[in-house]
Amino acid sequence: MARITGPVCRLCRREGMKLFLKGSRCDTPKCAFERRDSVPGMHPYRRGKLTDYGLHLREKQKVKHYYGVLERQFRRYFAEAQRSKGNTGNTLMSLLERRLDNIVFRLGFATSRAHARQLVGHGHITVNGRKVDIPSYLVRAGDKIRVKNRAASLQAVQASLAENQRPLPDFLTREEAPIPQGEVVRLPDAADVSIPVQTQLIVELCSK
Repeated sequence: MARITGPVCRLCRREGMKLFLKGSRCDTPKCAFERRDSVPGMHPYRRGKLTDYGLHLREKQKVKHYYGVLERQFRRYFAEAQRSKGNTGNTLMSLLERRLDNIVFRLGFATSRAHARQLVGHGHITVNGRKVDIPSYLVRAGDKIRVKNRAASLQAVQASLAENQRPLPDFLTREEAPIPQGEVVRLPDAADVSIPVQTQLIVELCSK
């Protein structure tokens, strides 16, 4: 699948907020957004006011970049949220939060979502005792997320846990054990997202 391979700090500057795409670096003075919080480009201070469409688009792009999903994937999540009962925007955010790579990141097993996607794709993570190497796998309440019991897997995750200073969200629990393990206590909802998101703007844009 195609991925953004350029400097990801430009994405934070474009959205005007930290998206925490580079792990622990984002919490240090080396963070590019802290040093240059203007939008990227040759003339960063000559941008006009966003149109109504621009406001809607930037909200959608912010969520896509935050979770590391591309347009086709995002549209599939939105279509599933529309088919589900309840508020479409909240359901959409719940689906994105349930991605296995996001859960691995929120548990502190990885320094960023890109790192979590790599851990999952390389087979370092198990769900309920079975290896799952699909980053977009949607977890369910009661699922146990565990690091594979092998040296390479444990070494990578232990290093991330040592750097991790993020608070654990309410819908997850983590066991401090030689083999790191976490559990999904309940399904996440829109309130569990760690960045401010105006889901109504996304729904209005994607419904057109």
